[in-house]
Amino acid sequence: MGRLRRFAEFRFVGVRDTMIVYDCDDDEQYAQLAERVESEDLVAKNLLSSFAPDEVSEARNRGFRKWEAQSLR
Repeated sequence: MGRLRRFAEFRFVGVRDTMIVYDCDDDEQYAQLAERVESEDLVAKNLLSSFAPDEVSEARNRGFRKWEAQSLR
């Protein structure tokens, strides 16, 4: 289980350019997110979102959809 440094308190982190939310408690999803954050510098581009409450339902309320293997870029 991993967490991004600036989002260490959040399980669900969304990426605004694709409107996909990643579950950081899922190793596969976290690996995909961490790779994108590193290679595309998503933090500096201000493309990451966290949610309060930290639930996937809140992410859906904000227009994000759950990560799925076929949603890979």
